[in-house]
Amino acid sequence: RRRRVAPLAAAPPARAGDEPLLRGIFEIDKRSCDVVLSGRWLRWSPILPESPTGDSSVALQAQEEIIEMKDVFSVKLKCRRFAGQKKGGTVLGITIFKCLNKEENKLTDCAIHLNNLSEDHCQLWFRHLKEILNGFQNRPKSLKVFVNPSSHRREATHIYYEKVAPLFKLAGIKTDVTVTKYEGHALSVLKECELQEFDGVVCVGGDGSVSEVAHGLLLRAQIDAGKDTDYVSEPARAPLPLGVIPAGTTNILAHTLYGIKHTVTATLHIVMGHIQAVDVCTFSTPSKLLRFGFSAMFGFGARTLALAEKHRWMPSSQRKDFAFVKTLADLKPEECELSFLPLQIPQEDTDERDRITLLYLGSKDQWQKIQGHFLNVSIMAIPCLCSMAPRGLAPNTRLNNGSMALIVVQNTSRTEFIRHLKRYSSVKNQFNFPFVETYTVREVKVQPMLKSGPDAKESVCLNAEGNYPWNIDGDLMKEASEVHVRVHPQLIDLYGVNTDDLESSQVTCNCI
Repeated sequence: RRRRVAPLAAAPPARAGDEPLLRGIFEIDKRSCDVVLSGRWLRWSPILPESPTGDSSVALQAQEEIIEMKDVFSVKLKCRRFAGQKKGGTVLGITIFKCLNKEENKLTDCAIHLNNLSEDHCQLWFRHLKEILNGFQNRPKSLKVFVNPSSHRREATHIYYEKVAPLFKLAGIKTDVTVTKYEGHALSVLKECELQEFDGVVCVGGDGSVSEVAHGLLLRAQIDAGKDTDYVSEPARAPLPLGVIPAGTTNILAHTLYGIKHTVTATLHIVMGHIQAVDVCTFSTPSKLLRFGFSAMFGFGARTLALAEKHRWMPSSQRKDFAFVKTLADLKPEECELSFLPLQIPQEDTDERDRITLLYLGSKDQWQKIQGHFLNVSIMAIPCLCSMAPRGLAPNTRLNNGSMALIVVQNTSRTEFIRHLKRYSSVKNQFNFPFVETYTVREVKVQPMLKSGPDAKESVCLNAEGNYPWNIDGDLMKEASEVHVRVHPQLIDLYGVNTDDLESSQVTCNCI
């Protein structure tokens, strides 16, 4: 009788890039392996002798390993060289360098050695592997690097040359390095250098250094676009992505981008070309543009920074602790008027909270005003994660949804204010206090109420020149007049990932 044969199931459609390009034999971990390369992956399995039962497919399938080419950032020929020999040598095989994801958002690199003594064989595979890697267009080939040697414990230069530069070299990235010598050095270089020669800009430093480079990139974009740099209503986008290597004290931007302060993680995001569009604010007076930036504080946060700057002779951590305690001991509110344009999120579309296509309140601009005595005012276009605030200083905002968080702390007792500050490091909602109000906004105007007569001397913010301090991305700025803050959606690309989905930034706030 004829045996009935069941029809074969249709194979799933192959994805583009799945077709094998090369197949060969290499030794991997001291075992001969059958290796297959496609445009999307590299797969290998040990070549094992057939079992006595003749069934070797199970063992082969169980031991098969695969890596995706999108996780590979470099490939090198392995060569045996004599002492002092820098080029040439006997080809021993190929080394593939891969980016690995580890716990807590950490990235690290590892090497996979494919050994084969045939030079022709290795050269053929090497050319195909390089061709695949060159096809990843977002990966930078040339970078302009700024290193701030004064950041934090003066570790930035060591961090760059010992940990960052070797990975850039391994990935075949050319670099042009400027070690900054004074405040504003990076800004002056960015105004003049030929940016078209680079694929990206990297800053090795703290939040102040990164803010200066971001400001310089955006200011250069306005100059190249022929826009007025004194008043910028519709800014041009930054011409190049910005990479952040954390080498400061708090490293807010690095934490927000990577979810962790880790040099290798930050470097690998740059090497792999992971790009995230980020919102940027303009800070302006009625007469001029002050700065491009991501976040600002007025009141307690600014006064603390101003006091720390006066004690630059202290070590970094000591002066910040001293300034914090001293400002807290002298805690007094400042009277000002806040005007803002709220951003309303449609109730029926709460799951789409992060979309830029949010509806503005009403059919036309409806400015709201509040006036009073405030201990602190924070305006932030990004969540501002850091080790002291793992959920973020403004967890109810996002990296690129076209809105800002306005957080207003009204006058209260020192004890209650300290309770509010302690909440930033806990899992509780730091805004769940009757004296704290939060708003989702697109524009804010802060107008200090200038005092006259005998009471003028009691103003905690006002300095001898009649200016109020502002903390903009960790940089101290002083202004006497109204400051207008506007958010501009996705104005700059940063190397990193969107950490809005990380558990540390998943916080629900009761916005008032």
